[in-house]
Amino acid sequence: MDEKIKELIAIGAAIGAHCQPCLTYHLEKARELGVDDESIRAAIETGHQVERGAMNAMKKFSEEILPPKNCYEDRCKSMKQMASSCCG
Repeated sequence: MDEKIKELIAIGAAIGAHCQPCLTYHLEKARELGVDDESIRAAIETGHQVERGAMNAMKKFSEEILPPKNCYEDRCKSMKQMASSCCG
């Protein structure tokens, strides 16, 4: 694998890792190697795609561990406490 490809991979990885110093470093290295802006943009977008996939997977995983509160259920509990029931 050539150095240009390695730097493009590192740019995408820096995006996915949320590492601003890494992105700055690898962006400068890629430019020094003559990598064009379109290739750098593609690497950045690929990093964002991986990032979104990981975020969606983590959201789903965390909701399986502890489902989010249901506002309707909370309102229903409050009404029951006030001697009025919406849930029967």
